[in-house]
Amino acid sequence: MRFRAKIVDLACLNHFSRIINTIAKLAKTCILRLTVCKLYFILSDKVANGGASMWCELCQGNFFDEFQMEGVAAEHNEIYLELVPENLSRALKTAQNAKAVKIKLTNKHCPCLRVAVELPSLSSSSRIVTHDIPVGVIPRRMWNDFREPSVPDFDVSIYLPVLKTMKNVVERMKNLSNFIVIEANLSGEMNLKIETDLVSVTTHFKDLGNPPWASEDGCQSSAQGRDLESMVEVCIDIKKLQQLLAGQQVNPTKALCNIVRKRIVHFILLHEEVSLQYFIPAVA
Repeated sequence: MRFRAKIVDLACLNHFSRIINTIAKLAKTCILRLTVCKLYFILSDKVANGGASMWCELCQGNFFDEFQMEGVAAEHNEIYLELVPENLSRALKTAQNAKAVKIKLTNKHCPCLRVAVELPSLSSSSRIVTHDIPVGVIPRRMWNDFREPSVPDFDVSIYLPVLKTMKNVVERMKNLSNFIVIEANLSGEMNLKIETDLVSVTTHFKDLGNPPWASEDGCQSSAQGRDLESMVEVCIDIKKLQQLLAGQQVNPTKALCNIVRKRIVHFILLHEEVSLQYFIPAVA
């Protein structure tokens, strides 16, 4: 099992760093899945137990100048590592003006991701700062626990308003309640609501648009034949939503959410070569 990679391009490095920062805000620990073409960051708190889950996917070719890996076996050419994303985020913070960053899986006293940051120096020799990030190697028999979560058959899919605006609204509401209701319909309207014994606050968004979700195999979401104006709602933990919005450094070109009535809300943030999915279950 081997893995080594190198980033030379500064823009790619900074972009990668922003993605890791976002993930560090969403997950205390996560699984890093490495394949020949892609990297995945996976958080699979069991949604059934009220935990949020995350699936972030990036094409390695858009970030790395060199990328070599050998998985656990020829027919299972993948590596699954458990790590604390905050540690990786901290290591990359030292790399803001780096000439190059090398990442390598090593095993000195325990398995580690070694992040070697080559910094520019005034002399001819370069300065290298090395961070060893402890990782756990996930055995093959547990890989199935980290498969891509299936997207539930949703009642409404809608584009999100500007995330910064949404974040500001949610930050203010967070001081008033622990729960928030998101409701949307098929006419591009979405409301964020909180209701307590003392106060009820609603923010309305309109003209957001609904994605054209007729999937390739011709099966539609359960939205077909429904009243376009009727609202579908889900009540979730406001902290989990705030975490997603506050940690956002990916600046998605497209952001949308799918709502399964009273069960789950599924956010999808897309930015060129990165997709981040985040699932927040309803509170009973």
